[in-house]
Amino acid sequence: MNELLTWSLAAAAVAVVLLLLWVGKRRQRRARADAEQREAQRIAQEAADHAARLQRAEHERIAAEREEAARLEAEAARDAAEAQRLAQEAATREAEARRRAEQQAEAERLDREQAAREAAEAERLEAEELAREAEALRLAAEQAEAEREAARRLAEQQAAEAATREAIRQAAEQAAARLAAEEAERRATAEAAAAAAAAESTRELRADETLVLIADDSKIVRVKINRLLAAQGYRVALAESGEQALELMAAERPHVLITDVEMPGIDGFELTRQVRANAATAQLPVMMITSSDDKLEQARAAGVTQLLGKPYSEEALIAAIEHARLAVKVPA
Repeated sequence: MNELLTWSLAAAAVAVVLLLLWVGKRRQRRARADAEQREAQRIAQEAADHAARLQRAEHERIAAEREEAARLEAEAARDAAEAQRLAQEAATREAEARRRAEQQAEAERLDREQAAREAAEAERLEAEELAREAEALRLAAEQAEAEREAARRLAEQQAAEAATREAIRQAAEQAAARLAAEEAERRATAEAAAAAAAAESTRELRADETLVLIADDSKIVRVKINRLLAAQGYRVALAESGEQALELMAAERPHVLITDVEMPGIDGFELTRQVRANAATAQLPVMMITSSDDKLEQARAAGVTQLLGKPYSEEALIAAIEHARLAVKVPA
């Protein structure tokens, strides 16, 4: 019984011990669970705090990024506006430069065209001047040659006329030798009386009173003769045709007529015939200038006083005009 009780007590003791062990273990487990729960709560709190911190940091980062993006966008907008302004300024400068370049190109083109026109005009004027000089040299050469030929012809003509006059003089002297002595005194007396009477009532025509009419369709010839006669003090009238010469003679009768042969309308021969047919001008000295040697008979038939070659001798022309002038007597 005692053993049973002992065993019972021992069993009870063991049971108590086991119960205490179990209670202790349970308390330990509960304490661990509580600790673990607290640790989990702490970790959860720390995680929540960390998440909150992360969220705040994220919010701050997002806000900062948005602010930076806004700043960058504003700067980009400013940069874009500045770039647009610079582009507009560049476009304006480019347009202005293009306009100035076009204006300069147009000015250069106009300058080139003006220079080309001036150069062409200068070349044309130079060519005309060279042509005029060449023509003047040609005319001068022709005139010199013509004057030499005229001088030669005049010398030959004068020699022939001198020979003819000498022959006529000799024949006249031989034929009139018998009458010369008988008539000499009477003629001398009559001539002296006539000269004395003429000297008392008339005088010679002065050069500045002598009117010379030049009819020639060549302006060069008219100008040349006009200058020659004006230098000698004669009055000069100019006609471009035979018709104009007749009109001038109707207004004022000249003392000498110098005419060309070939003229439009009335030529020199017809002009001379009409002068001779008019009683007022029938005795007018007519000098004809021609380059043809076969016009002598026609000139004589028309009534030409003296035929001058072309070119003519200026001395012969002046001498013929002087002969005609001295033959005119005017009231004293």
